[in-house]
Amino acid sequence: MIKDKEILKKFEDDFMREEGKLPFARAMKLFTDMWNEGVKLGVLPSSEPLEGIEVDIRVAKILNSCSKKSFPK
Repeated sequence: MIKDKEILKKFEDDFMREEGKLPFARAMKLFTDMWNEGVKLGVLPSSEPLEGIEVDIRVAKILNSCSKKSFPK
C-alpha cells in the first residue's frame, strides 16, 4: 500500500529522468517479479477478481466520453 504519494511520484520522476522509458522486456520482467512477490505475500491473486469492477467501468466510460469530445474527427 502506498502511504506517501509524493515519495512515489519523486521516485518515478527520478527513475524516468535517469533510466528513460523501460524496454518492453524489462517492464514485463519487473511486472512478473512484482506479481510473484504479491503471490508470496498472499495478496495476489485477489479472492474477488471482479471487486470494484463497477467503478472501473464507470471511470472508463467517463474517460472515453471525454476523449471523444476533446478530439473531434
